[in-house]
Amino acid sequence: MPAEHETEVTTAAPGSPVTNTRPSSSWSLMASELSVLFRRLRTWAMLLALAAIPLLIAAAVKLSSHPVAPGRGPPFLDRITQNGLFVGVTAMIVSVPLFLPLTIGVVAGDTIAGEANLGTLRYLLVAPAGRVRLLLIKYASAATFCLAATLTVAAAGALAGVALFPVGPVTLLSGDTIGVGESVVRSLLIAAYIAVSLLGLSAIGLAISTFTDVPVGAMAATIVLSVVSQVADNLPQLEWLHPWLFSHYWLGFADLLRQPISWTSFGDNALLQAGYIVAAGALAYGKFTSKDVLS
Repeated sequence: MPAEHETEVTTAAPGSPVTNTRPSSSWSLMASELSVLFRRLRTWAMLLALAAIPLLIAAAVKLSSHPVAPGRGPPFLDRITQNGLFVGVTAMIVSVPLFLPLTIGVVAGDTIAGEANLGTLRYLLVAPAGRVRLLLIKYASAATFCLAATLTVAAAGALAGVALFPVGPVTLLSGDTIGVGESVVRSLLIAAYIAVSLLGLSAIGLAISTFTDVPVGAMAATIVLSVVSQVADNLPQLEWLHPWLFSHYWLGFADLLRQPISWTSFGDNALLQAGYIVAAGALAYGKFTSKDVLS
């Protein structure tokens, strides 16, 4: 049995029936899954690539001989030289359309298809982990990566901003000024908002992963769907469809940069992602529970 996922099975003496086969606890399976995910070089390579984005932005602004004109480049780019705390926010905005969905697509698309491709899926079910519980644990693992990826961008941006630029009170979009401590809290709220935004995509990747034994195909399909959703969200001819697209609220965290904070966009985003989680989860459940697992 592969050592990647530890299970708890009671064996019997030769020639006698098995008297007890007890599945591992959900917590031990979850811990094993997270351990496997974060021990992979691919996972760390993706996190390092995400961390490089704010470092690149900070270095480019620092080394530039001309100040960034207001309105040029990504939002808040022109404010970085005055306050390094904007490096993390700018980096998260830059990462949302492509880089974060790309890494999420890789992790989510690999959840079930990766196990099938390696020949370990049937062992997880024989253990037995149970198909429904395995789906839940795989999704929880992908959701954890969503948070880890977003926090990586935010943390690398904060460190680069503090190291290369002055740090001080932040002026919000509403015109109010807040201190450094509250600014850090707002940055963490934005990271949480983006992590929640990616939960629907993770569920879609999990569902696609149950339909194939080729993880690369599931990864590619998930990433393509994220691009298609964003393209459709920018077509005025499809305005009626925009509120139903899982990417519609990805950049809607402006309310978190106002005083007082309005939680309307956060709630709308969470509700939309929850709908996709339920729909994609039902699709994954229907396919996976009736699937013949041969590998």
